Amino acid sequence: RHGLTGCYHVIGKTTEKLEVSLRNHGKQVFWSATPVLRSVWQETSYQLENLQANPVCIAQEQETCFQRVGSPYTLSFIPRPTSFEIISADNKPKVAILREEGSNGDKEMAVSFYLAGFEPWDVTMSDIISSRISLEIFQGIAFVGGFSYADVLDAGKGWAGSVRFNSKAVHEFHKFYNRPDTFSLGVCNGCQVMALLGWVPWSGIELAKQPRFIRNTSSRFESRMPAVKIFDSPAVMLQGMAGSILPAIVAHGEGRFHAPDYQIFSQIIDLNLAPIRFVDDNGQETETYPFNPNGSPFGITALCDPTGRHLAFMEHPERLTLLWQWPYPPEEWQLLQSSPWLHMFQNAYQWCMAK
Repeated sequence: RHGLTGCYHVIGKTTEKLEVSLRNHGKQVFWSATPVLRSVWQETSYQLENLQANPVCIAQEQETCFQRVGSPYTLSFIPRPTSFEIISADNKPKVAILREEGSNGDKEMAVSFYLAGFEPWDVTMSDIISSRISLEIFQGIAFVGGFSYADVLDAGKGWAGSVRFNSKAVHEFHKFYNRPDTFSLGVCNGCQVMALLGWVPWSGIELAKQPRFIRNTSSRFESRMPAVKIFDSPAVMLQGMAGSILPAIVAHGEGRFHAPDYQIFSQIIDLNLAPIRFVDDNGQETETYPFNPNGSPFGITALCDPTGRHLAFMEHPERLTLLWQWPYPPEEWQLLQSSPWLHMFQNAYQWCMAK
C-alpha cells in the first residue's frame, strides 16, 4: 500500500500448534516443541526465584506454566454505572476512609465510594484518638491498604495496636462496630487490621485463636492479578455477585489465611463466612501457586461476619472500579458500561439507603 514492494520479506507466521519450525528453501533446519523452548528461556528466571522464594512454590509455578488456558472470568450480574441523581444528591451516607501512618490507597478507595453515591471523608487515626472527629456521624468505615508503620511489627499489628491500646479509640470503634446501621470494609493492610481487631469472622474470639493473615507461603511479596470467585455469603457488599469470577489485584507479603483453632475454621466454612477465594483456570478453588499467591487454605482471601456488615478482603477492588484501570479485560467485557467491582460499593450504598 505504501509502495514498499520488494523491500520486505515474510520470514514466518504464527500457528496454533505448540511448535517452532524453521525451514530454508523448503528444507527443515530446526524443529522444537514450544514448551521446551519456553522452559529453556525461563530457566534462568526460575533459578533466581529459587534463591529468592520458597522453592516448592517456584516448582509449582514451573509445572503449571505450560498448562495455562486463561483465567475463567465470568459474570453472574450486569454491571451498571451509578445514576447521576444518586451521585449528585445532597444528602449522602458518609463513609470514613480511614488511614494510618504508612497506609495508602485512600484516594482510590474514596473515589470508589464516591462513584457509588457516598460522601467519603478523609479520616486519620490521630483524628479519632485526639477526638477531632467521632465515628458517630458515619455509616461506613473503610480501612485502606498499604504498609502501616512499614509492617515492622508484622502486617497490620501497629495499626491494630493503635486501636487496642488507646481507650478513646477502643470506645469509638466498639460503638461503631455494634451499631446495627453501620458497615465496614478492610482491604489488604486494612483486612489484616480487621482480623487483628476481631471484627471478622465475629467478635469475642480468644486472641490466641483469632483467625488472621500471616506470611505468604512463597516467603515473598506478591504483586499479581489472579482470579477470584465470589461465593454465597451474608456479606452485604457482595450481594448479587455470587458465582462471578473476576480478576483481583494482589499486593501483599502477608496474606495467607490462618485459623489457629480448627473448630473456628469449620464454623467459618459452615456459616459461609469465607466469601471470596482464589481459583485456577478451571474455576476451582485452589491452593496451587501462583493461582493462589499466598497459600491460603481453600483459597480463602476474605472474611465476613455473620451479619454481613463487616467484610475484610486481602485484594484491592478499589483499584479496579474503573474499567480503564483493568490491565486486561476479557474481549467480551469491552462493551460493559461499568466495572464489576464497582457493584460492591453500590451494594453498600443500597444497604445504607434501606436503613
